[in-house]
Amino acid sequence: MSQSLAERPTRTRSTVFPVLGAISFCHFLNDTMQSLLPALYPILKGSFALDFGQIGFLTLVYQITASLLQPLVGLVSDRKPRPYSLPVGMGFTLMGLVTLAFAPSYLLLVCGAALLGIGSSVFHPESSRIARLASGGAHGLAQSVFQVGGNFGTAMGPLLAAYFVLPRGRESLAWFALAALGGMALLGILGRWYEQTSRTQAGKPSLTVLHAHLSRVQVGKALLILIALVFSKYFYLASITSYYTFYLMHHFGLPVRTAQTYLFVFLAATAAGTIIGGPVGDRIGRKLVIWVSILGCCPSLSCCPMRG
Repeated sequence: MSQSLAERPTRTRSTVFPVLGAISFCHFLNDTMQSLLPALYPILKGSFALDFGQIGFLTLVYQITASLLQPLVGLVSDRKPRPYSLPVGMGFTLMGLVTLAFAPSYLLLVCGAALLGIGSSVFHPESSRIARLASGGAHGLAQSVFQVGGNFGTAMGPLLAAYFVLPRGRESLAWFALAALGGMALLGILGRWYEQTSRTQAGKPSLTVLHAHLSRVQVGKALLILIALVFSKYFYLASITSYYTFYLMHHFGLPVRTAQTYLFVFLAATAAGTIIGGPVGDRIGRKLVIWVSILGCCPSLSCCPMRG
């Protein structure tokens, strides 16, 4: 759909880069702590003599609370924004880390995974809203800055597990509670800014938004395709994140630290793809980038020799 320059949305305020940087850093902290769970699987497997079914169940509990619960949190916050829920979400993450650090049984490990997932669900809806509010109309830029922080945080988990937790033991996870406390303090400041800015912006004219003239059926089909693509992507991402280290250790005889370093390389490439995808999509088209990013992984996945 073509549009003239006059029809394009205009920016009525400037981008608040300090707020964008702060919320991206909080996203980095949150996803770093979240990614410690799958990075700890080799340690937990040895400490509790877990089988792969039990590890898969830990992943399932975490993904249910972190992913499926998130739309419900977003629905509630859409009706009534809750800026100060952000420190609460980070508090759930803190409790999850401490539970995982000192859990004496598998049942408490499951509880720790659930607490981590709840923290992620509470954090993401309101934090993305802050990023959008700070964008000043540059929504793509704001979303990219926000998302990159989370992707690099996800990549850091395996490195921290390999070079900090593994030498010191599972109890050293509790030290990351200090990062969670710092994140809670910063999120409290951002929540205050969010509340004040929302009150200031109330009643002001919003940015001009273009609406595509599509039928409800067309919109429904597009959403179903996007949901299927995202599901397929995160299906194999979650599988690789959970079991890649075990595959490297079993098939190639690598030590835990080396295997987790390779997992970091994989997750860092995911973060790099987030940075590259934006400008490439602007040049060749977002739809093409989406399809290539999903279907382009098929040869690599199908050629990987998985042995029992």
